[in-house]
Amino acid sequence: MLSYFITRIAQAIVVVFAMSVIVFVGVFAIGNPIDVMIDPGATQAIREKLIAQYGLDQPLVVQYWTFLRNVFAGDLGTSMVYNIPVVDLVFSRFPATLELVAVSVLIAVGVGIPAGLWAGYRPDSIGAKLVMALSVLGFSVPTFWIGMLLIMGFAVELGWLPSGGRGDEATFLGVSSSLFTPDGWSHVIMPAINLSLFKMGLMIRLTRAGMVEAMGTDYVKFARAQGLPDRQIVFRHILRNISIPIVTVLGLELGSTLAFAVVTESVFNWPGVGKLIIDSILQLDRPVMVSYLIMVVILFVLINLVVDLVYARLDPRVRLKGGA
Repeated sequence: MLSYFITRIAQAIVVVFAMSVIVFVGVFAIGNPIDVMIDPGATQAIREKLIAQYGLDQPLVVQYWTFLRNVFAGDLGTSMVYNIPVVDLVFSRFPATLELVAVSVLIAVGVGIPAGLWAGYRPDSIGAKLVMALSVLGFSVPTFWIGMLLIMGFAVELGWLPSGGRGDEATFLGVSSSLFTPDGWSHVIMPAINLSLFKMGLMIRLTRAGMVEAMGTDYVKFARAQGLPDRQIVFRHILRNISIPIVTVLGLELGSTLAFAVVTESVFNWPGVGKLIIDSILQLDRPVMVSYLIMVVILFVLINLVVDLVYARLDPRVRLKGGA
């Protein structure tokens, strides 16, 4: 297990380094932020002063080396728009995104896996077919359109929930969050449902497929022949055996949801990291763009690392192959 862990750590470092080069070059190629920052009527002297201030007059290799050196010193740069350190800016928005993602994943797992188990346990029932039809909607209907329907129905027509923004915060055990207040839940529930629909459909279909396949296996027939109740067979044996692909997909989806909750945050005006990156792209705030994208890469690498370790724990054959 230790050799497998060391191998995966080494692979993760190589991936992060390679992606940092790709991200830096890609952001460098999309335009000069000075063109957006300064007034078109500014003099050439002012323009050159700003270019030199941000080090944009240096060759790309020198800029990348300076960036790497600052990263190892714990400095991801300063936002050109907000004029505050990028780390402070991103982490000031991160709690809002984390709340939204946590609630959406809870909804997706809490509804998707039981519904998938039921759909696989009774695949020919009307309830199972209805569940599968709803899962198709989760895949097919655009997120922004569902978001607007939710706002129109529950905020505009019924007036039950606020249409956007983040609710009041409260502090519990030193942690400040809007999830500790009723007003916070009234704000987060609608965008969280909107964000969870795709993952919920994925969980339903993945769990159902594993359940249908497992129901025909010999160990299930043997367990039934021994007189074990179906509840015990499903939750103690089948769910454990089909958990590997579910854990893998859930880990990848968690990363993508954290990194790309952009559409939902924009529709519901949720003050998270997704909305920050959209604003930064529009304003060509290069330090924020580069730092955010590299943090996303590191997040995905860490999630994949954890998933692989869990995978290796569930199936010893994986770590034997990976550590060889």
